[in-house]
Amino acid sequence: MIPLRDSIPAQRRPVVTQALLALCAAVFALQLADASGELVQRFGMVPARLLDPEHPPLARDLVRTASGLRTVARPMPAAAVPDWLTVLTCTFLHGGWLHFLGNMLFLWIFGDNVEDRLGRLGYLGFYLGCGVAASLAHLYSAPESAVPTIGASGAIAGVMGAYMVLYPQSRVQMLVVWGFFVDFVVLPAPFFLGYWFVLQFLQGALAGDAGATGGGVAFWAHIGGFVVGFAVALALRAGAWLRPAPPTIHLVRRRVGRAPW
Repeated sequence: MIPLRDSIPAQRRPVVTQALLALCAAVFALQLADASGELVQRFGMVPARLLDPEHPPLARDLVRTASGLRTVARPMPAAAVPDWLTVLTCTFLHGGWLHFLGNMLFLWIFGDNVEDRLGRLGYLGFYLGCGVAASLAHLYSAPESAVPTIGASGAIAGVMGAYMVLYPQSRVQMLVVWGFFVDFVVLPAPFFLGYWFVLQFLQGALAGDAGATGGGVAFWAHIGGFVVGFAVALALRAGAWLRPAPPTIHLVRRRVGRAPW
């Protein structure tokens, strides 16, 4: 299921969301030009390096030799910024095209509406804070991991958690592939976001120590970011510290037809 749009139009131009999208795109372009992967190692959050900077962990590179591919260990380079700051810098890096495009799609759909309610400066602080909270959640779940943690997913999960609180009446249009058919399905936003959160929680619980041994998806970063975003939005709503909610529009469910493949 791929979300396409929501039923809440933005009240004004979401300049902070657009700036975050542009910044992530610029950093991802730098990553594509960095064949060595050093950008990820120097700006990503490495839990083992952050908690024990005097004894950096080993980075493992896959090297082609005359006898085939083999893994070569070398000391991981020091962070390009103070180690504690990597809990933030890591949120602007991505692990590939699917990772990058998926995150940017979710940020585009849900970010503008949360920016509307929090205001531009408040939203910027909220987004960065959720990113840091997500990094700390992963740090707690995998403190000995030597794998660089990267991605805006945790910060965007915080945006999704806030959206669930601030727009309970919203609906999301989804692109769903059913075998040879493609369908547009409209779902209540709280249902879709709640389903996403439960899926992250179950996968995180089943993954166990996978994040500390082989990388993969940092599910607990997603969970931590979502919970913090949800809780902050609840507190702001209770304190009446939000801008007025915009009107909704009607989304239509319709079938596209047989997929071209």
